[in-house]
Amino acid sequence: MPAIALDASIADDVVAFLDEHLADMRSVSPPESVHALDVAALRAEGMRLWVLRGDDGSVAGTVALAPIAGEPGHVELKSMRVAGASRGGGLGRLLLDHVLAEAAAGGATRMSLETGAEPYFAPARALYLRSGFAVCEPFGSYALDPCSLFMTRAI
Repeated sequence: MPAIALDASIADDVVAFLDEHLADMRSVSPPESVHALDVAALRAEGMRLWVLRGDDGSVAGTVALAPIAGEPGHVELKSMRVAGASRGGGLGRLLLDHVLAEAAAGGATRMSLETGAEPYFAPARALYLRSGFAVCEPFGSYALDPCSLFMTRAI
């Protein structure tokens, strides 16, 4: 059974997985619309990154939470990704449920996210909608962007 664990050090195989995530985002969105975090940003104070590992120990997915400056109780979902070979098998739901529970346990009352508006991101948007997220205005330091869609939900 896959295991999800906090990865404070961000292991080398996780770095490679996250680098692939950034490369994918850059291939489908214009540079000014890529809001995925690099490893340095994921190591910043207040960030939490969880890694989902398959039965063989390989990285099957990641998800992170970032505090939103000046908004106590409001967190942002970041770096939500499932390995290409594992997509469509429920691992995205597993990661999302896990991070929602972790956010609630940490005292968060609201979770928001930015995702792409392009067709590539349709499966992610559908998952978020099924999980109670609703489209909202930009939050935190985001601005309107035709390539971005903003979503939020109470926890």
